[in-house]
Amino acid sequence: MTERDTDIEFDFFDEPETEEATERARTPRRQPPRGPRRPVRPPSGLIPMLRLAGLIAFVILAVVLLVVLARGCASDSKHSRYENYINATQKLATASTAIGKQLNQVLAATGIKESQLEQKLKGLAAQQQQLVAQAQDVNPPGPLRVEHDHLVEVLSLRASGLSRLADAFRQTATAKNASAAGQLIASQARLLTASDVNWDYYFRQPTQQELARQNVTDVGPVPDSQIFPNPDLASSQAMMTVWQRVHGAATGGNPSGKHGSALGPVKALPDGKTLQSGVAASGNEITASTDLAFQVSVEDSGDFQEFNVGVTLTIQKSPKPIVLRKKIPVINAGETKTVTFTNIDINGLFGLPTTVKVDIQPVPGETTTTNNSAEFKVIFSLG
Repeated sequence: MTERDTDIEFDFFDEPETEEATERARTPRRQPPRGPRRPVRPPSGLIPMLRLAGLIAFVILAVVLLVVLARGCASDSKHSRYENYINATQKLATASTAIGKQLNQVLAATGIKESQLEQKLKGLAAQQQQLVAQAQDVNPPGPLRVEHDHLVEVLSLRASGLSRLADAFRQTATAKNASAAGQLIASQARLLTASDVNWDYYFRQPTQQELARQNVTDVGPVPDSQIFPNPDLASSQAMMTVWQRVHGAATGGNPSGKHGSALGPVKALPDGKTLQSGVAASGNEITASTDLAFQVSVEDSGDFQEFNVGVTLTIQKSPKPIVLRKKIPVINAGETKTVTFTNIDINGLFGLPTTVKVDIQPVPGETTTTNNSAEFKVIFSLG
């Protein structure tokens, strides 16, 4: 065979491709299914750092809340301590002032004997000493300890003053010189007036200043207290008058010397019109208003200081008259003082004539009382 013959292809021995084989050739091979995609992991060490940061933030928030809560509780506790203290001192101040009112009544009482006066003064001194013990049991806030010590000292001074006042009356029980007796008694009474000054200067004012420094508000005012509100009562002249009145009662007699009081001008306010007695009501026309008041002048027409001089204003009204009373605690010889009557209900009196009467209670030893009262015919108008 030649080389050409060898190049001849014998295709008739090859079998034709089947349909199945053709299909296999056309169908591509499928890739096996993949599993779920794995999550992307953060860099190593980031999660612990985030957890630590969150923990730190939580701790900081907790600390802040605790601090705020602690401050709120501390503020409430501080306010409560100061409020309780002011309330406690208010009770002491009120009780001590009440003792002072009783003292004034005792010194101004008529018909009281030496032994009775001494016993009453000793009783008041004992009451005041009880207040000292109560004050010592009070526990003040730290910044007010010095002020509270002064409060205790003031109450102690008052107790001592009352006790020494009783002793002074005992020592002068048989004295013959009224002036010397008055001087001795007055020297003890001045301890009480000094206690009033000390209360204000060493306790009330410094306490107010300390409350302001501590920024403490809404605890009520720092209490004031006076046991001898009128210093004139502690004068030698005043105490001599008291001594004479007491010894006059002890012997069954009246105070010696000239004693008396006299009624001065009576004015209707706010007009300022002076009422005239002995004239028709039209001559004393008074403008009615919510500020209506009557001002009464009283003169000590005697030679001695007088105490608790009573003044009464009466306005005739149906079915029941209006009766108002005032007292002048102390008035010196030759001095004129005024008392003012307010809160006068004149409903039903408009345009109708009526009568206003003023009476001054006679003082012990007064013999002339014709100048102690006066009546005025008046008429109230709406202006």
